[in-house]
Order: sequence, then C-alpha cells, then structure tokens
Amino acid sequence: MPIVGAVESRDQLVAVWSRIVAARGGRPAGDDGAGPLWAGSPFGFFNALTLSGDDIPAEELSEELVRADAFLRARPEDGYLWVFEDLLSPRARAELADRASEAGLEIAFTGWGMDGELSPAEPHHAGLQFRRVETEDDLRTFGELNALAYDMPPAVGHEAFAGSRLWLDEAYAWLGYRNGQAVTCGAAIPSAGSLVVAFVATLREESRRGFGQAAARQVIAEGTRATGHRRVVLHTTVAGRPVYERIGLRPATAIHFLQPTGADDSFGD
Repeated sequence: MPIVGAVESRDQLVAVWSRIVAARGGRPAGDDGAGPLWAGSPFGFFNALTLSGDDIPAEELSEELVRADAFLRARPEDGYLWVFEDLLSPRARAELADRASEAGLEIAFTGWGMDGELSPAEPHHAGLQFRRVETEDDLRTFGELNALAYDMPPAVGHEAFAGSRLWLDEAYAWLGYRNGQAVTCGAAIPSAGSLVVAFVATLREESRRGFGQAAARQVIAEGTRATGHRRVVLHTTVAGRPVYERIGLRPATAIHFLQPTGADDSFGD
C-alpha cells in the first residue's frame, strides 16, 4: 500500500501546479492527465508531469514512461516527469531506472516530498529584512532570484512569474534583503487546508548563511498567521532536505525527476 504522505505530496503537486498553469492563462490539455501541470514556461520547474496511480505495477510503469517520454519530447520547453517513489510497487521501484532507460528517459535528479505540523514561530535572522511581494516589481525580483539560483538568465524568471495574480493575491510570497539587496525568497500557497511551500531560493553567492531556512520560516509563519493552517507540505532537492528537517518537517517520499535521455538538467544541483 502507498504511504499516505506520498499521496498527499503528489496530490498537492497536482493542486498547486494546476493553479500555476491557470494563473498563466493555461488550461487542461484534453484527456491527458498530466496536461494541467504543464505551464509551457521557459522556467522548466513550472512544467511538470506525474503519474496518477497508487501502487503502480512495473508493467504499467513502463507504459506510463513511454507516454511521458513522447509528451516531453513533443514540447518545446524543458520539464520533468515527477515520480513519487512510494507510489510504485516494490518491483517497479527497484526497476525504475532500467525501465526509464528503456523508455528513453533518465533520472535527472532525486528530491524529497516533506510534510509536518508546525507550531507558529516568529522568524528571525539578524542579517535579513523581509518584505512581502506586493507589486509587479517585487514579483520580477522574486522571479529573478529563482532564475539566478539555478544559473538561469534573469529574464526567464521574469517571464515565469510576471503578471501572475496567484503570487500577489493568493500566495504568501516574501523577499529577504541583506544590506538593501534581495538575496532570498520563498512562498507559501494555501491548498486544501495546508500550506504548500515553494520556490524558496537564495543567490548562490549568498548561500550557506541560513537565508533559505529563514525565508522558509518567514513564509510559513506569515501563511499560518493568515490562514490558521499548520500543516506544511513541500517538495525539495536532496540538498534542501536538511534545511527543512531543521524547521521540523519530515521526509514523506523520495521523488525522482525524469527527463528525456541527454536533455540538459538545470535543477539537479
């Protein structure tokens, strides 16, 4: 049986990424269950596919991987198939890499779905001042930080976030400033009684100062204060896992991010 946390992690991905697509003027793509998660953005992390089943057997996994490969190769933008490990059968889990290779895909990197019930706490970092994202200029800065954190051109971040009311009206998105310069950011999006924390990013030259953890604490505190939601769900890279464990979240499932074999990986670091 699949782990409850893995189901929640996948379902929150579907719920929130569908809103990201809608905020960009997109709509579900016919009968393709993955279509609503594809934003068609040059910021590849907005473009997601996932599998809808639970306890997926190995043979069914192979069929799904072939379909995903065809979808990904037909798109002009980069993106990922998110495979939640604990939603696979034991055999499918053990054979994922081989079956992906047979379908023309490879594991670009692995991350984690994490969750937990957090008590509200006043965030603090002596080196930062936080300001909520309230204007289009703020949103451009938010997008720029996310792009630069992954060594992408700032214009990619501008295009991804600019003009989207989701981040201004529904999300609790914040910027962290050090000596007057925006160096970190993050957002908490209310969804089904939880806060989904996403797009926590820090400039690479400002890393290892605790800024990412401070940004996460900031958006969780503000989101909890506004909504009363104490349950937090997020998806992170392997490098981010210790950061979120320190604020009280626990790993729910490994997530494997698959792409067509030989494609450029922008997010694995």
